[in-house]
Amino acid sequence: MRAITVRDRAAGLAGLSLTEEPYPHAAENDVIVRVHAAGFTPGELDWPGTWSDRAGRDRTPSVPGHEVSGVVAELGYGTTGLTLGQRVFGLTDWTRNGSLAEYVAVEARNLAPLPADIDHTVAAALPISGLTAWQGLFDHGRLATGQTVLIHGAAGGVGSLAVQLAREAGARVIGTGRAGDRDIALGLGAHAFLDLQADPLDDAGQVDLVFDVIGGDILARSAALVRAGGTLVTIASPPTVRPRDGQAIFFVVEPDRVRLADLARRLRDGRLRPIVGAVRTLAEAPSAFAPTQRTPGKTIIQVTADE
Repeated sequence: MRAITVRDRAAGLAGLSLTEEPYPHAAENDVIVRVHAAGFTPGELDWPGTWSDRAGRDRTPSVPGHEVSGVVAELGYGTTGLTLGQRVFGLTDWTRNGSLAEYVAVEARNLAPLPADIDHTVAAALPISGLTAWQGLFDHGRLATGQTVLIHGAAGGVGSLAVQLAREAGARVIGTGRAGDRDIALGLGAHAFLDLQADPLDDAGQVDLVFDVIGGDILARSAALVRAGGTLVTIASPPTVRPRDGQAIFFVVEPDRVRLADLARRLRDGRLRPIVGAVRTLAEAPSAFAPTQRTPGKTIIQVTADE
């Protein structure tokens, strides 16, 4: 099968290439998914799991990409709950080969059924971004109706979904980003927007929750915006500053089949709209990792177009 692989950590983006790789093995409780569309995170080449397995052993050449939408092509021993030919979407394991390939082995519990009227390229934008947005806002941030949330990166893959989910939950939403992101964030339901390059961050006032996907100085400065007893949640890096009388939480998204199915229902109902920023072919995937290729929303790799 064709796949994008990485072999040399020191090579960085230059180490990504389109190669021929063996068809994956379906372990117990796995399914093999014929990949129609895949999502990736630009920072994956810095993740330990890209280079080593759970025991710390080198596993290169490895296939990046951890969001998948496709069709079940094979069932591993003992696999239940899914059937051959079924449309599915979900997350691949952090320390196994990922979704930037024509086929991928995935634990069945990490996949959810995909309704026939949801396009694979849209579904591939949901797993990491949608689950991260939900878990950050509600599982860790405990966002409630009437509270105010500041969402950094409001036009990005995670931020754009977080804005919509928070608005539907009855929160007041303040989004941040670059000047060109303003109309996107407001169009998705943000009540206000701050240009991080021009507007003082203090203009946000005091908020109940900060949801950060940027890190660095923005993360550090945001702690002071959280009112007493509030929460700072980030996926960028462990925070070094804690809100006064509040919590600072760093988390890594976890698979959740039930929540994936819920996100798919919201999409079908028109209550949730992932922003697909660009759709590239598998051969174009290496260049899509480059920072110069970033677009608002989520870049999706279309691996195959037929069902």
